[in-house]
Amino acid sequence: MTFFRSRRSSVVARNGAVATSQPLAAQAGLQILKDGGNAIDAAVATAAALNVLEPMSTGVGGDMFALVWKADEKRVRALNGSGKSAAAANRDDVVRRGHSAIPTEGPDAAFSVSVPGTVHGWETLLEEDGTMTLSQVLKPAIKYAHEGYPVTEIIAHSWQGAEEKLAARPSGREMLPKGRAPKYGEVVSLPELGRTLEVIAEGGSEAFYKGEIAKKMSDFIQSEGGWITTEDLADHHSDWDVPIHTEYRGVDVWECPPNGQGIAALMALNIAEGFDIAGMGFQSPDTYHHLIESMRLGFSDALDYVADPRVTEVPIGMLLDKKRAGERRSLITGGRAMENVGSGMPYPNSDTVYLTVVDGDGNACSFINSLFKGFGSGMVVPTTGIALQNRGALFSLDSNHPNFVKGGKRPFQTIIPAMATRDGEMWLSFGVMGGFMQPQGHLQVISNMVDFNLDSQQALDALRFRVYLESGTIGLEAGVDPDTVRDLQRRGHRVKIADGYDRVAYGGGQIISRDPDTGVLVAGSEPRKDGAAVGF
Repeated sequence: MTFFRSRRSSVVARNGAVATSQPLAAQAGLQILKDGGNAIDAAVATAAALNVLEPMSTGVGGDMFALVWKADEKRVRALNGSGKSAAAANRDDVVRRGHSAIPTEGPDAAFSVSVPGTVHGWETLLEEDGTMTLSQVLKPAIKYAHEGYPVTEIIAHSWQGAEEKLAARPSGREMLPKGRAPKYGEVVSLPELGRTLEVIAEGGSEAFYKGEIAKKMSDFIQSEGGWITTEDLADHHSDWDVPIHTEYRGVDVWECPPNGQGIAALMALNIAEGFDIAGMGFQSPDTYHHLIESMRLGFSDALDYVADPRVTEVPIGMLLDKKRAGERRSLITGGRAMENVGSGMPYPNSDTVYLTVVDGDGNACSFINSLFKGFGSGMVVPTTGIALQNRGALFSLDSNHPNFVKGGKRPFQTIIPAMATRDGEMWLSFGVMGGFMQPQGHLQVISNMVDFNLDSQQALDALRFRVYLESGTIGLEAGVDPDTVRDLQRRGHRVKIADGYDRVAYGGGQIISRDPDTGVLVAGSEPRKDGAAVGF
């Protein structure tokens, strides 16, 4: 086993740690901790900074989810900060325009815009568990928006990939400050977004969902043929949920419940638990095969059942039942890949940010914020710098599917923060962003740390696989042993190897572990991104 493939070691601290995909954003969160804020304050500050520093991936036009651990309560709580479809959302309008699925971009992208949940989610977290105001934690983001910042290499690459989509509408040029996507090292400011963040800092979520900004959003969406009204925006609220969990070899792994796909990771862990993964060896052909097959089955069930449980019944208890996991496990044989596991997987790539914060008192926030695809729908609300998400594209147009599109319903969500507890104490605050890579990343990180005793950075450095259900292909990263590739191919897996920028599709993970006896925090950051883990 080769440690530190990235040549990074974990960051070790006691007073607080932040890990995310952009170094300046990580520093913004750390400064909040140094200024006396707690993990929740720092998480919102980091997320807001990322709206400016990594604007193709996240922002006030998107959604968020969080898991919160309060040290004095010793329990995990889940916040659903995702928005619903418009009251007028319906299948017929989409089909009438000649589409067999809700388009993610292009002339009819407005169909994919669901109500942005981020701002109310930020405010809800701070009011419930923070110690600072929204105005205080938005200061770093506002400063970067107005004064500018240099663009990192990977963010420049993603920005350039969305240039054409943004340029398709005049307002998209608000995210093309020099008439084009910025290049690596160029300094960028986003004044329209900065002014929007100032309005939110002063007026809170009320100013976003009921004021002039709300009217600008609804007018623009409707001018593009979409459904969202000022009433839809005014009706939005976040919801506290009971998190779901499973035990994997003595470790409790926690996820937000549906409408998110975190349940896919838990089902895969339940299946994998019945195999002696540690005995098979780290990243051996057997280990790859059994984790891949477990993940394929977990995905199949998630794509069949996950929907908005406030609208449609989702059988969470049945899906997480250990006996049922045993029945699903019996479909896996060591020598041959399963021919067919059911549902296909739409939209394999997306842009998201994940961040994790643990403070010196042991409070933790596992936080994810997203526009779904790069700059979401590509629709930027004029004069606001708000890129609108296209999360509604994940609704099904099949009236028999639980995730069928209808008004006032939250769509299937790919974004999933995670935590793990051990013996009643918070052990890991972690996540792996990247569309349908996320539950796969959770499975692999937990196996790396539980089965093979890797630390935070080592668990992220380790090579990953990626399951593509829609094609039946298995992606592996460059560097995997050629004998392992041949072995998996002999078992019937169709393997493709990823290198270069393609490796970004294998997720962007961040992990902070905590020792309850010493308070020592061990933080790692994704080597496939240009982020950072920082602590003090």
